[in-house]
Amino acid sequence: MPNTGIAACKNSSAATVEDFVFSGIKFSGKFSETGLAAKPVNVNIFPGLNTLGMSFVRADFQVGGINVPHFHPRATEIAFVLEGRVYSGFIDTENRILAEVIEKGEVMVFPRGLLHFQMNVGDTPATILGSFDSQNPSLLRIPNAVVGSAIEEKLLEKVFGLNAKDIAKLKRKFAPH
Repeated sequence: MPNTGIAACKNSSAATVEDFVFSGIKFSGKFSETGLAAKPVNVNIFPGLNTLGMSFVRADFQVGGINVPHFHPRATEIAFVLEGRVYSGFIDTENRILAEVIEKGEVMVFPRGLLHFQMNVGDTPATILGSFDSQNPSLLRIPNAVVGSAIEEKLLEKVFGLNAKDIAKLKRKFAPH
């Protein structure tokens, strides 16, 4: 059967409370080189979300850590700052940046499909809880999607005004491993 991104429904008579409780985000995940540890909670690891049209993420930031510019083609995201101070923003369809430092207890919404980003600007670690209006929001990180893809290097050279050596260096950094 082809993978459609839709999980099979469990027979309701076989459902248990464990299908509707998830404890996998009690603690931070493994930090990347950007200072971000993200733990997505979606239907693949939390069956209780199936058919509900929602998912979740815990994002922890080291001091100075960033969530690189990215977008979710299938979801609007709302981010709640649990701890810390996070410079958060998005770029609208007129190429305007709408950004602000949000602090503990504040939220920011990132409309579906718009490029957005976060950076911990505080002196302590920060944590954001993000909620999506899709059980499969998808995630496209701009550096990986553009430079880490199979786009012809000549095109990238022209787009960014870089030489072949610089493009090759970027490709090594952002290519899938």
